Amino acid sequence: MELPPFAFVTQHGHALADAMAHEAHWMAACAAHGRGVAHLWHGPTGLVVPRRYTALPGFAAAAADPTHGQVQVRASGGGLVPQGAGVWNLSLAWPAASAAPVDTSGVYRALCNALAAALARLGVAASPQPVEGSFCDGRYNLAAGGRKLVGTAQAWRRIGPVPVVLAHAVIVAGADPVELTARANAFEAALGTATRYRADALTSVA
Repeated sequence: MELPPFAFVTQHGHALADAMAHEAHWMAACAAHGRGVAHLWHGPTGLVVPRRYTALPGFAAAAADPTHGQVQVRASGGGLVPQGAGVWNLSLAWPAASAAPVDTSGVYRALCNALAAALARLGVAASPQPVEGSFCDGRYNLAAGGRKLVGTAQAWRRIGPVPVVLAHAVIVAGADPVELTARANAFEAALGTATRYRADALTSVA
């Protein structure tokens, strides 16, 4: 499959403090107007975590600790993802044939192919692969030289009568991989988990 056409990409110059609410709004706009929407944005310094993290005994205290920045909870699975300056997010939403996930691998491949083509124009060769030791690892990371550069996710929702799919990419553009990894590890330590990430598993477009 291929991604649907998007008339334009809305780029947000300021950090979006409540990104989960913004993504819900974009999906609703997609359903209301019956066409795809694309947003490029970044968040404030902090982390986005899956809902399962909220069940960990240390979550409330860790999320309230200002040293971790803003902690946002998303409905989808996966792992934690650091946010902040130099980390860009691409959110694509379009009407789907069904609210039940269909050809999720195809969506991931199409997203990775489009992003890999864009990166190639910058002279960066990237391909989909898991990267052991990276945060929120998955089969459809984009990696350059064996190091994670982009993470991807997707969600399917029915908004009123309209099924909508959201495809999301987190792109480490100019952020420091060592600093991002250190923040991710500090939060895992505050939660009391044994999970730790490797800084050498991550790279950036810069």
